[in-house]
Amino acid sequence: MPSLSSLLERIGTAPADAEWLHLLVGDWQLISDLSFADLALWGRTEQGSVARWTCLTHVRPNTGPLVFYDDMVGKEADPSRRRLLVRCLTTQQLVTDERPDWREDMPLREEAIPVMSEGRVIAVMTRHSNLASMRTPSRLEITYRATADALVGMVASGHFPQRGAMTGRRRGMPRVGDGVARIDLDGIVTYASPNAISALHRFGEHGRVLGDYLSRMVTEHLDDHSVVDESLPLVLTGKAAITTEVEGLGVSLTLRSIPLSDNGRRIGGLVLVRDVSELRRRERELLTKDATIREIHHRVKNNLQTVAALLRLQSRRVTDEQARGALQEAERRIGSIAVVHEALSRTIDEAVDFDAIVSRVFTSLVEVAGRGKAAEWRFDGSFGMVAAEDANALAMVVTELVHNAVEHGLADTDGGLVRLRATRHRQGRSSG
Repeated sequence: MPSLSSLLERIGTAPADAEWLHLLVGDWQLISDLSFADLALWGRTEQGSVARWTCLTHVRPNTGPLVFYDDMVGKEADPSRRRLLVRCLTTQQLVTDERPDWREDMPLREEAIPVMSEGRVIAVMTRHSNLASMRTPSRLEITYRATADALVGMVASGHFPQRGAMTGRRRGMPRVGDGVARIDLDGIVTYASPNAISALHRFGEHGRVLGDYLSRMVTEHLDDHSVVDESLPLVLTGKAAITTEVEGLGVSLTLRSIPLSDNGRRIGGLVLVRDVSELRRRERELLTKDATIREIHHRVKNNLQTVAALLRLQSRRVTDEQARGALQEAERRIGSIAVVHEALSRTIDEAVDFDAIVSRVFTSLVEVAGRGKAAEWRFDGSFGMVAAEDANALAMVVTELVHNAVEHGLADTDGGLVRLRATRHRQGRSSG
């Protein structure tokens, strides 16, 4: 299945327009979930006198039944849908098909929404709703669809998505199913989904959520009032597209605000709420375990260095040359393993950059084994990242190779060059 980038390149979309469409697709799951509908994005290409419309990407709702089981990506619009897309492009307004489209005995309502950017229609988004699943709507469904219509209107006026929105990268971004709160221009909650109300109750708010200021309900229960998050007021009033996180009573909430507007005039905001307490608890556990593992590697390194020092002291007291050589060889090998554990103590990964280890081992071995000779070394290529369980064995191999090269290759010279070349080959699915 072709990607959005490849399809945009195929139809010759300008880079600035492609960036805007990527921003839209990165956030249109929100519209799909609020609409309880599938969304599809269509691009237009000219082939001679014939205009073709290709589906660039497709998303399904997480809050209700889907419409299309098969992916529409890469498919061309049929004549009926093409007429709807052309009307939308021509009028630059939202267009609804007058007659329901039947698909496998399922009546569908199709709407075409112009995707505007800098006053131009750069694509058309279609919304496909299953009319058979519609019943007497609850307040939740009415609010969700009204909010979705507001976002669709913002797409048609070029005000959604918000360019430069600060949505953050941390895990636990809230979704529609996690909790939704609709607030007015003053930041008063006009609607809150059951999940949003439950999250605020766990956070410590025991009053009536509807009709109260969201800012009061959150700020009164913060654990630490000494640290001020400058973005928090903007989130709690829905004035900026920002994501933040708050903690109170041992509960962590992620809050994401989406300003709502009508033809550029702000009409309120949407705040998504998610309780990420369990997620953050697991992250803290992982950080603790990572710190423990690094500390273990650090202590192993210290112990190995102590053993190497004892062997070095013992070798100085031994008069037998063969015994002294054996002790020095053991000290060298233990020192190489200590270098590996030192590298592991500085990372949270169970893999190390082996090139850095080779450089350290190379320097120490050439200085010691060269016995004052003008020995130089050079390392070409790269080992790359090596798993911890393989690093010790590989360090031992490199140690022996370098030591033997220095000891025997430079035995009868006043110096020279020791060169190590590493080449990594990929064989099938594994690296060799």
